[in-house]
Amino acid sequence: MKQVILTGDRPTGRLHVGHYVGSLKRRVDLQNSGKYDEIYIMVADAQALTDNAEHPEKVRQNIMQVALDYLACGIDPEKSTIFIQSMVPELTELTFYYMNLVTVARVQRNPTVKAEIKMRNFEASIPVGFFCYPISQAADITAFKATEVPVGEDQMPMIEQCKEIVHKFNSVYGETLVDPKIVLPDNEACLRLPGTDGKAKMSKSLGNCIYLSEDPAEIKKKVMSMYTDPNHIRVEDPGQVEGNSVFTYLDAFSKPEYFEEFLPDYSGMDELKEHYSRGGLGDVKVKKFLNNVLQAELAPIRERRQMWEKRPQDVYDILKSGSEVARAKAAETLADVRRAMKIDYFENDNLFK
Repeated sequence: MKQVILTGDRPTGRLHVGHYVGSLKRRVDLQNSGKYDEIYIMVADAQALTDNAEHPEKVRQNIMQVALDYLACGIDPEKSTIFIQSMVPELTELTFYYMNLVTVARVQRNPTVKAEIKMRNFEASIPVGFFCYPISQAADITAFKATEVPVGEDQMPMIEQCKEIVHKFNSVYGETLVDPKIVLPDNEACLRLPGTDGKAKMSKSLGNCIYLSEDPAEIKKKVMSMYTDPNHIRVEDPGQVEGNSVFTYLDAFSKPEYFEEFLPDYSGMDELKEHYSRGGLGDVKVKKFLNNVLQAELAPIRERRQMWEKRPQDVYDILKSGSEVARAKAAETLADVRRAMKIDYFENDNLFK
């Protein structure tokens, strides 16, 4: 069996460091590993429209922004197929067929859907498209026969629901769809990076993000205002490391060489945490170190993005040709699904059989 990756992001804004440590960095590593036959990376505009139907211009404008972030992070169009979801209409047809295999009660129980509905205040009036997006996501994954899906921890319930749909379809119609495996970040701190305000999730809508394309001054401003331990008032006070956003970010981004370059008084994270916990280490010093770490990590990403920004036609061509490749692949799967469901009526006069 071919080893295939499918992953993607909603174009509702530029991508941030939560996306980077949660899945983007891993995607680049997997892309360059040589282990995969095909890699598909989707700009999920149709999914974005499920809660932005009245603001299509917002989605439209951010398609290029997401593509630029992909290329800036190291996604190579020679190795990965970058495509736009709505340019592959076969995904919509697959979603329609899969809807018959899932109950309303099952979608309602999906923890990711419940959390997203609450965050968007949809409790009283849920758009049907938004409610059904786990089924749409299953169509995206299975259309490309993905064997692995690298995502953040918050997407685990979505992959579980996809696996259920695969098992149900295969049990009813015969072995047709590929059962995918979720690939989470290796670093536990990267599973769900908190917002700069200390809230559990970094979110564009909450305004607590550090964007990959942000300039150095804005990054520094956001880092220096980050949530730490509210009880760590004086330098000499003992500090709490758990739940402290600054230390969570350092766990996600710091490397031994950054200590050597920016904070040589400490051998590594363990010593830094121990000093903060016993008291005598101020938040400002730790934040300055985090700022240096983030500047070092994001500088090459920002430089690559600026290079691609000068080549908009090339980015357009990458998206257009990638969408054509993706559509051809999805059409193959749709043909398999139609054959399995016995709705391939005009193939070889099957309607008469």
